[in-house]
Amino acid sequence: VQLVQSGGGLVQPGGSLRLSCAASGFTFNRYDMSWYRQAPGKERELVAIITSSGGSTNYEDSVKGRFTISRDNAKNTVYLQMNSLKPEDTAVYYCNVRLNYGRDDYWGQGTQVTVSS
Repeated sequence: VQLVQSGGGLVQPGGSLRLSCAASGFTFNRYDMSWYRQAPGKERELVAIITSSGGSTNYEDSVKGRFTISRDNAKNTVYLQMNSLKPEDTAVYYCNVRLNYGRDDYWGQGTQVTVSS
């Protein structure tokens, strides 16, 4: 299983970024996919999750209306579009998949997102 992330970087408050996560090594269209983030000194938290078909999504309260998770099952890729970014969104972002009925967690390599003027 491999999850390879791209995107991220430094952006001013109010700006936008898109993260991508290309998956391989498992049947992508059978599994929910998630994005997490971890800020310095804080625990990793779930940001957004999307079902295997892409038909349902859920978001952490602080990002609702600003972030959008989506997926392209033909490309085995999940995305996180982040708009109206705030300094408190600064964190390392990780994509995640849980396989084997939730017993096994796999993570992307992490991508730094910094929101600062």
